Amino acid sequence: MSPAGETAGTSSTPPRANAPAHSASKIESTPNSRGATVVSENIGVIGVKVKKVGPWIQRDIEQVKECKADAMLQVLLQRASSAPETKQPELLQKCLKAVLPVCNGQTSTPLAESSDVHTALNEYIRPGVENKFYSPFIRATNTALACLEDIKVDGMRAPVSAVDMICQQNDMPMHQTHQTAKSIRKPDLVILPLNSACAPFEDVKGGKKGKQKGKQKDDVKDDKKDDTKHDTKRKAHMDTNATAKPKNLPWKDVLACIEFKRKTPGRTKGIKPPPSSYTVKDYVPTKPEYLPVEDPEPSPSQTQATQPAPDPAFVSSGLTASQPCKGGSSSKRKATDPLESAAKKSKMDPDDADEVLDVTVQTGLYAAEMFASNLGVNYLLNIIVVDDVMWIWYYDRQGTMQCSGINFIQDLPRFMVLLYALQRFKIQDWGRSKDILPIEVEGKQCHEFKIKDEKLGEVDLLLHTSHDDRVTHYGLQGRATNVVPVTSKALAQKYGNFQDGMVAKIFWGEASRTSEPEILKKVEEIARVHHTVRGHIPELLWHHVFTNPTSTIREALGVLEPTKGSRVLYILVFPKLHSITILDGKVLFDVWRQCILCHLTLWKEGVYHRDVSPGNLMWYWKDGKRIGVLNDYDLSSLADDPGPRGNERTGTVPFMARELLTIEGQRGEVKHLYRHDLESFMWVFAWICLRYRQGVLLPRRLRPFDEWATLGPVACGEKKLVFLNNMTASAPSDVDQVTWDFLVDCFLVLKKDTDNRYYLRLKRPSSSGEYQQPNADSDFDAFLSKFTSLEGWVELSKLSS
Repeated sequence: MSPAGETAGTSSTPPRANAPAHSASKIESTPNSRGATVVSENIGVIGVKVKKVGPWIQRDIEQVKECKADAMLQVLLQRASSAPETKQPELLQKCLKAVLPVCNGQTSTPLAESSDVHTALNEYIRPGVENKFYSPFIRATNTALACLEDIKVDGMRAPVSAVDMICQQNDMPMHQTHQTAKSIRKPDLVILPLNSACAPFEDVKGGKKGKQKGKQKDDVKDDKKDDTKHDTKRKAHMDTNATAKPKNLPWKDVLACIEFKRKTPGRTKGIKPPPSSYTVKDYVPTKPEYLPVEDPEPSPSQTQATQPAPDPAFVSSGLTASQPCKGGSSSKRKATDPLESAAKKSKMDPDDADEVLDVTVQTGLYAAEMFASNLGVNYLLNIIVVDDVMWIWYYDRQGTMQCSGINFIQDLPRFMVLLYALQRFKIQDWGRSKDILPIEVEGKQCHEFKIKDEKLGEVDLLLHTSHDDRVTHYGLQGRATNVVPVTSKALAQKYGNFQDGMVAKIFWGEASRTSEPEILKKVEEIARVHHTVRGHIPELLWHHVFTNPTSTIREALGVLEPTKGSRVLYILVFPKLHSITILDGKVLFDVWRQCILCHLTLWKEGVYHRDVSPGNLMWYWKDGKRIGVLNDYDLSSLADDPGPRGNERTGTVPFMARELLTIEGQRGEVKHLYRHDLESFMWVFAWICLRYRQGVLLPRRLRPFDEWATLGPVACGEKKLVFLNNMTASAPSDVDQVTWDFLVDCFLVLKKDTDNRYYLRLKRPSSSGEYQQPNADSDFDAFLSKFTSLEGWVELSKLSS
């Protein structure tokens, strides 16, 4: 929920990033340190129309790391060099000198005169409203790119014609679907390949729409297009359509977004003009040197107590853009689609308007869209411009970084060096995977991945990324799990064809954690001995881990704690399973029960799952019976782990035990125990029984718990207590009496157990004042027997046998 919705003692927004635990308390588990990851996991999978993802994105970027502008430019130049793996510390100074003729208007090409850069900047600095600055900035950028193309620096690549980047005005709605939900964003400017920028205009004019190559490989042969024809095309676009608004730009083509904000002085008094000439100078810090992440100033309507909580993150009506930095800024509202009729606008749900967002959060949302639009993205770059200062923002699954500001009017050479580096980026230098490549198959967008395997030879994966069963991730950092239907000739040859096919799980695992393949190896050993596990675990067919940790750039930039939370990309292939949410009644209970028994045995044998949720309880057919599967071990741990590992919280908030949703639990001071996972099983069973009918998600007005998926952990825990104290309010008339009575009895057991431990703690206060957990090593079977002995468990077991 929004910050404005916070009440005393209850935070409806996600917890502030990485709040330190009390110094006197021992860390027993991984603290909750994630933002949008929490809500992203609930899109589609558990049927939540996720509201207000902005605050969660804000929590992600509040953890932003800072680095110096020159360090960032050096890293980007290194990537664009002819020897990117070799350190070349002199590149920045060499390039700063090389671009001076462009800065000083001494360069001429068939496409542009570099003196036009100076002309455009003089137009940019005039007073005015924000959107008046797009055109001069675009002209300055594209003119500079044309002039920089022929600048040669020893050790640097030539411009990459396969990308052929250009700066394009947007300021138009861009749509994308995430599972069944739709998002609308409106970045001011975007950087695109030239063909992608031209395509919408060619289509509008009735010409042949620009066709993008299915694969973007380094070794794709340049078609040796005529230089004159190319120059004519680029010149025509620079002169006209680069500053026009395109319709329906696809997020998959966007290389970077540029977002503008103009402070009050810039709007009314203008900006300091450029100097008459430029020389190479030391970096001069801007004010502010780093862009703060701030809560926006509320609009008058938001200050009203009766104002409904604004918008879901994914809605058909769009999102509202922000009032950015405090201290005065433009009041541009961006989300309402100007193509919609007034009548249509008047019919919009008032909850379908997003809150006002800070420019850093707004740009973070664009990054989330860019991550979601392509598979296996390693990192992204965006640029925020406030008046005459720009900040480069770098996003990957470990977190976010920003470099110190660059005054691109007074320090034009550094802006030119940035463009010089980006112009020489191959597609993978923009963060796209060089291994997982887009390809079109029978008119459908897919991706392919091929790699040599020691045992199988070449393994080929065709990832069906347009398939309706694809489960996508929306957010900035964290595991960013995507589950995609996959076909493979090599795996089919080894295993044969599976009745329901196969899926690939693609995610960024924390490098410091025991990997999921390692844990599954241990799980398979247990399954050979215990029948409660055998057949009830996922079958890992094949996996690959990439060797490009996210910590590498942090080490190069010199940021603090570069390896904390470092991630690597995994691909795991499994036979496809069915979701437990499509079951109901006795069949649901039977599969759920099988998963509980599997989980118990694994816990006894030293494998702690710790992330029980509907998405992780699956099933398949065998000999005419449904076999339950406890799935997804990427947040699991082993008993012999020395202590809490990783930087990511374990558990999905709506299903976590209430004790873990306390302030102490979120600080990592509460040890994650077996009873916590068993409690999660109870919340999962209630969730499915009360929100689904015959495997179909109920309409919003008829289902409870929607807000649980968007609340912060502490607030969600409090909502759960309200539910437990007033279950009759949630009692549906169409749930059979045996199931409802069983649910009531299960939660009565949980409530009594919680109360008993609370009063025991009152009798035995810790001498150190630390939070204590009575019966931390209680008998697992004894605790489970409190549920298996219930009349409802016995009755439902009979019905399902």
